[in-house]
Amino acid sequence: MAFTLYSLIQAAVLCVNAVAVLHEERFLCKIGWGVDQSVGGFADEPGIKVQLMNLIRSVRTVMRVPLIAVNSVCIVLLLLFG
Repeated sequence: MAFTLYSLIQAAVLCVNAVAVLHEERFLCKIGWGVDQSVGGFADEPGIKVQLMNLIRSVRTVMRVPLIAVNSVCIVLLLLFG
């Protein structure tokens, strides 16, 4: 497989798909990344774990519908051009 722009885009779509399908109760709670009920103040810097959880939640919320369209386009392009 050649290293092309399409392969980079396809790899990015696959990574976003992987983040989008993570389920909090089934997977993330088992590794200790579930919903944290502690409330931080304005002066508190959120840790890397909190920032990653916010990123995962944002990707799952915002990218759900666009991913359907992007995946469909990728599938059609693969069917047409191999």
